[in-house]
Formats: sequence, structure tokens, C-alpha cells
Amino acid sequence: MNYMLRTVTCGSLHRQDIGKEVVLNGWVQRRRDLGGLIFVDLRDRSGIVQVVFNPEPEITTFKLAENLRGEYVIAIKGIVSARPEESVNSGMSTGEIEVIASALEILNEAKTPPIYIIDDLDADETVRLKYRYLDLRRPEMQKNISLRHRVIKIARDFLDEKGFLEIETPILTKSSPEGARDFLVPSRVNPGRFYALPQSPQLFKQLLMVSGFEKYFQIARCFRDEDLRADRQPEFTQIDIEMSFLNQELLLDLMEEMISTIFRETIGEELAQPFPKLEYQEAMVRFGSDKPDTRFGLELVDVSDLMADSGFKVFASTVASKGKVVGINVPGCATYTRSQLDDLSPLAVTHGAKGMAYLALTTEGIKSPIAKFFSQEELDKIVQRFNGKPGDLILLIADRAQIALTAMGQVRLEFGKRLKLIPENSFHFLWVLNFPLLEYDEEEKRYVAVHHPFTAPVPEDETKLLTDPGSVRSNSYDLVLNGVELGGGSLRIFRRELQEKMFKAIGLSMEEAMDKFGYLLEAFEYGTPPHGGIAFGLDRLVMLLSGCSSIRDVIAFPKTTSAACLMTEAPSEIDPGQLKELSIKVDR
Repeated sequence: MNYMLRTVTCGSLHRQDIGKEVVLNGWVQRRRDLGGLIFVDLRDRSGIVQVVFNPEPEITTFKLAENLRGEYVIAIKGIVSARPEESVNSGMSTGEIEVIASALEILNEAKTPPIYIIDDLDADETVRLKYRYLDLRRPEMQKNISLRHRVIKIARDFLDEKGFLEIETPILTKSSPEGARDFLVPSRVNPGRFYALPQSPQLFKQLLMVSGFEKYFQIARCFRDEDLRADRQPEFTQIDIEMSFLNQELLLDLMEEMISTIFRETIGEELAQPFPKLEYQEAMVRFGSDKPDTRFGLELVDVSDLMADSGFKVFASTVASKGKVVGINVPGCATYTRSQLDDLSPLAVTHGAKGMAYLALTTEGIKSPIAKFFSQEELDKIVQRFNGKPGDLILLIADRAQIALTAMGQVRLEFGKRLKLIPENSFHFLWVLNFPLLEYDEEEKRYVAVHHPFTAPVPEDETKLLTDPGSVRSNSYDLVLNGVELGGGSLRIFRRELQEKMFKAIGLSMEEAMDKFGYLLEAFEYGTPPHGGIAFGLDRLVMLLSGCSSIRDVIAFPKTTSAACLMTEAPSEIDPGQLKELSIKVDR
């Protein structure tokens, strides 16, 4: 159809445009009929402008404007005019002007939308996701998706300037035995065989280093068949990076520069560099988390040594079995009632601990069901270790070291929120370094890779890989922002003999290793440079930049927590003919 094509966008009009004739295209945000004049807020991606329809001299246009409803798509022609002083809207970028319409075309009508096209929408998320194309019309969603575009462009430009090449890697690849579950794709031309969608481009980017490209990046689509939550999706996007001839310091410095550039150019935030660094073990001991939120204190305190010979057998036996007793000092909470104090224990139980004890430091002394098991001298030492004072509440968990630390770390976060200790609009970055290389899987009765089996061990721990695998540290690093893991990576194994030793440490026979990764082992025999890399979660990065609480608000078409698309109704059943063509039989 032929219609009036816009000459400007709605949000671009300002006082300097007064007197100009313009053509606008967009959606009707709302229509108001006031005393013989019709006012329409016209919206496009750039913003909103007020359009005025006057019966004199354009009665035909005015009559047509009487038919307008919300979300009609229209084209208008008119003159930009100054608003009367009493109707200037300082809350709008176009609030000083309006457009006096001389012509109107209705390009498409619209039914009443099931959700309002407004910011701060109070609507059920299932409705928003079912009508996502309407939800995406809302200005805050348009802003989020535009921010996502900006982040990608800034990252691309930065890496290009640093000599990186953007190289695509396959989407249809081979299933890997490590990590989360793969999404599988049947092969029609190879009946009974399957591709896997990549959980990351890990092996391909390492092979690009073998290929001599030296600096690679990709805005990579990744797929993992795992349980979902607010910051996790079955398909997600990474800013994926790999480079040769580097050490840990060089890579971290470069990544800090990139992240700082993104924050400066998107939200105007100048980040202090260098970012702080913590060894994994120190992060766990101080914060009970490998992604600690360092915006507030309440650091964990280890009192295991004070409990070893105490009369409280629960704590003493935990220490005797090489467990830990750890706690935090919560200021001003000794006034909690008995019922409030009793309600605290489930906080720890939810995160794996058997329970949580407390010592309320009041002006009358220590109030606690466990105080009777300690001498006054022992109680004094505990209070001194926590720097306790009247009004404080000491919380204690005794359990296996990992459970005690992790559970108390979660309790710490809960009280950080309860006491409003976490400052808003602040960005605390932290590198967490040298995670354990391997951890023991009780179900499989073997060691598994904490990150992935291509991560290099810290050089001085390499000799312990087969004799004491649980003590080996990896040459790895995660970037944490406000308690959220933003990205992670490592220096890689690049020698065949070490990679074979790593496979042996995780219980892969040589036959299994060759079947799964033979092409990688063979590639390592042709002159592989030292290399390493990192991947940042683009969705999480944009979520934190935008101040959203869920990555679903920064992805155009996300899935629900059950991995379903409410709009397209995917996943769906497949026609029996297609299944037969793929040599697949569904067993219901």
C-alpha cells in the first residue's frame, strides 16, 4: 500500500523543530477527547509525541481521528508547534512541543491488548510471555533490547581494535560427556545418529588456537538442557573469547578494560581498576560463596578451634570429624523474639545444614539454648572472636566444611537483605581465582571437572593430578559482579600428555577419550600454542546493567522456567511422518 512515509521519528522532535511540517508513523498510545479537540499520544521506538486534531479547518481528519483507539497504527502529517505554557510536560523529552495534525491515515486497526503497553506493568508473566510481541512494545522492554544491542556492538568494536577476529563455530556438533545435558538433534541422513547443540564453543575455539588465529571471539549461542531459574535459560548468549601466548594477568587486564568500556559507554559508570582478586579458598572462608557479594560485610568467622574441646557435643564431634563451625555476627538483632530466633534455623536447613544455633548478646548477658554447654571463659572467647557487643546476634552452623560455609554464606546474604546493608546502584567487581580443578562425585564415584576437563592445573599442582586430585587447583578465574557470576574461563591444557592425564583423573579410559576427543588429542601433536580464554554471559551482563531482576527481561523471546515458549507453544509434538523419516519411535 502507498501511505505517508515518516520524515522524522516521534521522540526526535524538540523546540528547534517548531514550524516544520513533519510526517510521523507509529502506534496510538492513548487518545483523549477534550472539548472539541482530540489529543493522541503517538509512540514509536524513539519515544512519544503529542498530536492534536482540531476540527477547524481539518474536519475530515478530525472525524477520522474520532475512530482512533489504543495500538492503532497510523500515519499523520502536521506542523510542529509550541505547547501552551500551562500544558508543557517536563517529564517527556518532547514535552515542550506538539504536532497539529493536517492529515491522518489509519494503517491498521487493533483489538484491545490483553496487557497495557506501559512501563512498570503489573501483569502476570505468563500473559506477558504469551503476548511477547505486545510486551516488547513497552518502552522499558525496548530500552532493554536496545541496551543489549549496544553492549554487543561495544564488545565487538573493542575486540576488533585489539586484533581479535570474529569466527563462527558449528551449531551441530558432537555430544560431550561432561557438563550439563546436551540438546540432541537426530540426523536424517545418518539414521540412529545424533548431533548435539553446543553448550559452548569450547573445543572449537581451542582448535582455532591450534589453527594459528591467535585471537578469536564470537557472540555465541549456547544450549544446555538443565533446570532453569531467573538467570538461566536453555539457550543463551556468550561473549566468547580465546587467545594464544598469554598469561592470567594479561587476559584479566584486557577483560577489565573491555568491561569498563561497556559500563562507561552504556550507563556512564566509571569503574575503578584493577578489580579486586580473591583466591577461591579465601572467598569461601570469608563469604561462604565462590561468587561473593562484596557490597557489604557480615563476613564469616571460623570458630572450629574454640569448639574442639567444648561441652557442646554437637559442635565438638563435628570438629573431631574434620568439619567446621562457622558463624556471622549480625548487629542489632539480639532483640529478636524467641519465635523469630527459632524461625532462623530453616534458613540454614534449606541450604543443606542440619540446623543453626544462636547466641543473643543482651545487656543482661548471653541468651541461648546452647549457652549452658559452655563455660563463661569459652563464651567470652567466642564473643571476642566475633568482636561481639550488646545487641549483637551470633549465628553458628556446624557441619561438613563445604556445607557449613555455603549455608552460612546464604544466611549472610539473607541478613544483608533484611538489614538493608546492600547499597543500591553500586557495582562491586571481583575476580575469584584458582578454583579446585576436580571435585568428587558421590553418585558416580569418581572425580569430575569443576569447570571442564580442558582446564589447566596450576603448574605447581600438576604432579598431584593422579595421586591427590582433590587438592589440585585450576588456573581459572571467574568475574563476579554484586554476587552474580558474570563470566569465567581458564588457561587451557595444550599438551597431549597432560590432557591424557586429565582424562585419566576423571575416569575416562584411553578408548573413551579417543572416541570422544580423539580429534583434539591428535591436534595437540601439531604444535599447539599456550592459550586460554573466557566467556561472559551476555544476558546476565545486560540484566545487571539495566537493573532488571531476571534475564527474561533482556531477551526478546525467552523461555519459561519449564523451558517452554508460551507464545509459539514450543516444544510441541512432531508429526509421525517426520519421526519415521528420522528413524525415531516415541515411547510414551
